[in-house]
Amino acid sequence: MRALALLPAAGSGSRMNSATPKQYLDLNGKPLIWHTLAALHAVPALDRIVVVISAGDEWWGSYDWSVFDRLSVLRCGGASRAESVQNGLAALLAAGEPASDWVLVHDAARPCLEPALVSGMLATLADHPVGGILAVPVADTLKLAGVGQAIARTHPRDGLWQAQTPQMFRLGLLAECLASGMGPDITDEASALEKAGYAPQLVMGSPWNLKVTYPQDVQLASLILSAHSGRRGENG
Repeated sequence: MRALALLPAAGSGSRMNSATPKQYLDLNGKPLIWHTLAALHAVPALDRIVVVISAGDEWWGSYDWSVFDRLSVLRCGGASRAESVQNGLAALLAAGEPASDWVLVHDAARPCLEPALVSGMLATLADHPVGGILAVPVADTLKLAGVGQAIARTHPRDGLWQAQTPQMFRLGLLAECLASGMGPDITDEASALEKAGYAPQLVMGSPWNLKVTYPQDVQLASLILSAHSGRRGENG
């Protein structure tokens, strides 16, 4: 089985209120995306790790990425995450990457991913006809907001899962579904497959697989990474 990881990293992180793009924010002494790449690089079953950045990215070259020997960069990022993924897939196919390869699309801003989750996902979905995503069951009570932010009703959480990444699909199938189904209803890769009539598999993720979205998330990610590091140290 051949598999590669694709990280869309062309965004500006507008909700971070920072002049520095989110993926390059300092996190425990390194750019945030470095930790994301380190987690994926620790998965031997991944043949390649591909980062999609914008053509005008002036930050990437400021860092030394040589420790990641399976890493390649595509400067074809788009105006949105979905467009960056679509452009990256198209570039890989144009370069001769087999359409049958598995591609694991992962948010660059999820630096706390545990490599064991990715290895387990690859093993679980290796023979799946469609693919699937990491996700966790919704634990909190859900409220639907009405006029003036008054609670309209409580939404049942039974059967609801919170989507995470990576999301793992065949390269050719994912590219085809994104190309034919782009729109405001496509909020992740799985939704493009669902719109095309496929049923991706839910694979248990982790509540620690945090997506850094707001400034306070950087501090939380720092704590999670420090805990991960300490746990690895205890295990020798």
